[in-house]
Amino acid sequence: MQEVPSAIPREAWFKSSHSGAGATECVETAFAAGCAVVRDSKAVGGAVLAFSCSAWAGFVAGLRDGALA
Repeated sequence: MQEVPSAIPREAWFKSSHSGAGATECVETAFAAGCAVVRDSKAVGGAVLAFSCSAWAGFVAGLRDGALA
């Protein structure tokens, strides 16, 4: 994991299109300072995890090809 960048703008965060409206178990992602950051959408002031862009790309590719299903 990477160091979490400070002061990520509120409008930078987004949810997956697969989370659906009103879903309660969601994470939000933002891209900042050369990394992807992830947080719990129910606890936006809580912990934030940061991953390098290459680690995030590998994670997304694994989801798309079913390797992480």
